Amino acid sequence: MTAEMLPPDRQPVIIAARRTPVCRTNGALRSLRAHELLAPVLRELLAGTGVEPGRVTDVVIGNAVGGGGNVARLALLEAGLPVSVPGITVDRQCGSGLDAVVLASRLVAAGGNPLYLAGGVESTSTAPLRANRNDDGGPEFYARAQFVPGGFGDPDMGVAAENVAREFGVSRERQDAFALRSHRLALAARDAGVFDGELVPLDTGAGTAGADDGPRRGLNAAVLARFPAAFVDGGTVTAGNSCFDADAASAVVFTSLQRARTLGAVDGLLVLGSGTAGVDPELLGVGAATAARDVLSAAEVSADQVDLVEFNEAFASQTLACLDQVGINAERANLDGGALALGHAYGASGAVLVTRLLAQARRAGTPGSLALAMISSAGGMGTAALLEYQRL
Repeated sequence: MTAEMLPPDRQPVIIAARRTPVCRTNGALRSLRAHELLAPVLRELLAGTGVEPGRVTDVVIGNAVGGGGNVARLALLEAGLPVSVPGITVDRQCGSGLDAVVLASRLVAAGGNPLYLAGGVESTSTAPLRANRNDDGGPEFYARAQFVPGGFGDPDMGVAAENVAREFGVSRERQDAFALRSHRLALAARDAGVFDGELVPLDTGAGTAGADDGPRRGLNAAVLARFPAAFVDGGTVTAGNSCFDADAASAVVFTSLQRARTLGAVDGLLVLGSGTAGVDPELLGVGAATAARDVLSAAEVSADQVDLVEFNEAFASQTLACLDQVGINAERANLDGGALALGHAYGASGAVLVTRLLAQARRAGTPGSLALAMISSAGGMGTAALLEYQRL
């Protein structure tokens, strides 16, 4: 691959990425609203890159279950950016954070040497209660939004994960083994301090949340085997091989290659391609596979050429099905664990994937290495982005 797919003043590059700890819903971050999770990340990104806040072109943030009101604008002002900086919030449900990053990359490619902060945030702990209005004007509360018209099938996530397991022949044993791998890798990474450089500790008012709280040290194959089917009688998807809901925020600094060099950035992830695809909503978990195949094909890159892969592990069944469909051995993906161990913070998760890839690429330190971020979304969609690590 050639690094500079576009002229330097239009080639998008990520020069910094940070995230909060990913913590269980109603856990360590339960007192912080979405903008309060995101604002410290934005401040750290600006401080770390030396970018003057007033020079930020826009802030593009994904969010899925927040209360509206444009959390991007709310968070940037909370972070101390001047009122001259606008913000836009993106909703593609679970894919929102990665789609915000993709949108920012395309805005950079449009020209003008802009600089964006892009990412995602979710506070599932403080998400507002949702209700429709009855004929008498009273509220009818609901657990989740409708994703597609009824004629298309609109399964809950766990039911869809069972559909995927059945359709693509992903066994219970394989799902459990992958879930256990995720916990063990995440524990090893956390214990070794692998995540430290990307984390922004948060003051919760009751102390400091400085580490992911999800990975379970006592988990083993025997424990996983005892979990019953969680969504379909006689099924294979359990609480043990599914993710848990979480709170988190993550964001990146996006600019052109030309401006990155002016800022003195020494390395970064160049965006070589990205895309979003739609699939049958009954099999909503495999949207990322279609998107990834399309992105790789357009870039004339084979799955074997990709060095680093981060896939959002909402369920082991859909993770394995997607990796199989793209042609990526599961042992090559999520080398520091994934959402099965760390948790799924909806709108933040796609941005967390990119933050993880930049950290992994910097550790490897191999210019020209390729990285792939993949996430599936409710309603039968998926987004993928192909990135290349380069010295600038």
